[in-house]
Amino acid sequence: MAASPDWRIYSSSQQLATALATEVARVLSAAIKDRGTALLAVSGGTTPGLFFDALSQQPLDWKRVIVTLVDERLVPESSPRSNAALVRSRLLRGKANAARLVGLYHRDANAEEAATAASEGLRDLPMPLDAAILGMGTDGHTASFFPDAGNLDALLDPDNDALVLPVHAHSAGEPRLTLSLGRLLEARFLALHIEGAEKRAVLENALAPGGDLPVSAVFAHAERPVPVYWAG
Repeated sequence: MAASPDWRIYSSSQQLATALATEVARVLSAAIKDRGTALLAVSGGTTPGLFFDALSQQPLDWKRVIVTLVDERLVPESSPRSNAALVRSRLLRGKANAARLVGLYHRDANAEEAATAASEGLRDLPMPLDAAILGMGTDGHTASFFPDAGNLDALLDPDNDALVLPVHAHSAGEPRLTLSLGRLLEARFLALHIEGAEKRAVLENALAPGGDLPVSAVFAHAERPVPVYWAG
């Protein structure tokens, strides 16, 4: 069943960040009430900074929140390109510092071994994800599903039962690790956060008949509308 985008449009990045943080906090709070804990997966890059700032200020029982990553570069937290480092500096601060971060990076010989280690590290988490917030690049990639990835078919296979997959793509820079599409689609709340006219145009093209970018697969396989948080 193909899902439609549920456009949620804001006049500023700050308004978007506040609205998305409020909704994610609601989802996490409900999960804590229902089962005593909540599991959130977030993306890196430059877009989510304000969202992280806003979410960190939400009045949650943060010690019951587990945060993991949608994807990660194969770099340690000491690298300025580390998504885990971004999460620690912008989200896990103040009261939100009580949350537990389970990253994907492992110091292994290659991305394949690191993906295996990351999968083992996630197996004890209370899956499925309660919330997963995706980003998107101007090439149409989401998570680390890059158009030039050598294993793109496996990355976009919703029936792949892997937790974490390795990614090798020239456009990605470093090798990467990413949650599989199947694990993302299982999230109780799955949303896409994009900003700017260029990214909106890319997404609209991806969702048009015949659209064939990696982000298209999220909507093609989702079973319910996917909220798209956008600010120009």
